[in-house]
Amino acid sequence: MTLLTNARIVLPDGVRADGWLRLDGHRIAEVGPQGSSPRPSDTDPHEASIDLAGRYLLAGYVDMHTHGGGGAAFSSGDIEQAVRAAAFHRAHGTTTTVASTVSTELDDLQRYLSDLAGLVEDGLLAGLHLEGPFISKARCGAHDPALLRAPDPALLRPLLAAGRGTVKMVTLAPELDYGIEATALLANSGVIAAVGHTDGGYGITEEAFSHGARVATHLFNAMPGVHHREPGPVVAAIEDENVIVELVNDGIHVHPAVIGMVFNAVGPHRVALITDAMAAAGQPDGMYRLGALDVEVSEGVARLTGGGSIAGSTLTMDVALRRAVRELGLPIEDASVSASLTPARALSLDHEIGSIEIGKFADLVVLDDELEVCGVMKRGEWAVAPK
Repeated sequence: MTLLTNARIVLPDGVRADGWLRLDGHRIAEVGPQGSSPRPSDTDPHEASIDLAGRYLLAGYVDMHTHGGGGAAFSSGDIEQAVRAAAFHRAHGTTTTVASTVSTELDDLQRYLSDLAGLVEDGLLAGLHLEGPFISKARCGAHDPALLRAPDPALLRPLLAAGRGTVKMVTLAPELDYGIEATALLANSGVIAAVGHTDGGYGITEEAFSHGARVATHLFNAMPGVHHREPGPVVAAIEDENVIVELVNDGIHVHPAVIGMVFNAVGPHRVALITDAMAAAGQPDGMYRLGALDVEVSEGVARLTGGGSIAGSTLTMDVALRRAVRELGLPIEDASVSASLTPARALSLDHEIGSIEIGKFADLVVLDDELEVCGVMKRGEWAVAPK
């Protein structure tokens, strides 16, 4: 048993000052009410007690869309890189990571998925996300257009099989041949169909959502903007109460005023903060690779070589949350919902993670007054011990 005391516990409905938490192994056993004192453990007279000195205690972050970090990539074909990337993000508070691939040759992609599936089965990753190759050449972003394909179920099924049930999400452009058929196939297979990297309009996006798509991949990026005569996929996603919208809150992908507008429109329970990070996250400026393409990072901004499209980000989830509170003015409990509970719900994991509740896993982040990470716990064990 472990007792965490003197914490500002961030719950979905507010902050509990001077709170305490009792952990029983991997899970949360008690959440003390504000102003109360924890009674001694009935089962462990030698219970360890840690005073968090008034710091914030949040649910661990859940990143449902990240390509790498710490100089390592998930779709490099090197499992050791995947392990390093997950460890890098964990040190920044992400206790649940979904590894995102990028477009590549289908044979290589099958191999990557098969290898990464082992890390999901071992518990290091929470699942896999295919971003490409079933996306629009017109909105390919940092994907090699020569590698893109229509989402023919005959191509999609072998990829899902290679993942051995670990593929949690597939981003596709619904206007492509087989787009709606593939959307329905994914939804019926228990895989999230995400609309993204699409040149489709409002109508086809609505149709995709009606056939089971439930996520909008990095809203606004790699899709048509809003026009008064063609509202496009952005408005279709915002309108549908069943859709969770991803946002990259790095101050580069989407203007803060627009992010604030989305929060005002749909609320934190439908916004999932993501990093979309690539290998350069946490690394100095320089040259990197994202899949088959060269990327140049300058002043922390990753773009295809020669000043091309934004190529993922160098963001971490702790920075995304800090920006949401400091720059957008969100209450920390709302920012925490979007960094943890909403993506957990998107992944159908919210019964186990995403908020501080009795019975859930003890996946926790400790933040100081500046919202800097000073402790990370995964399944009741410290990955980063409180400072």
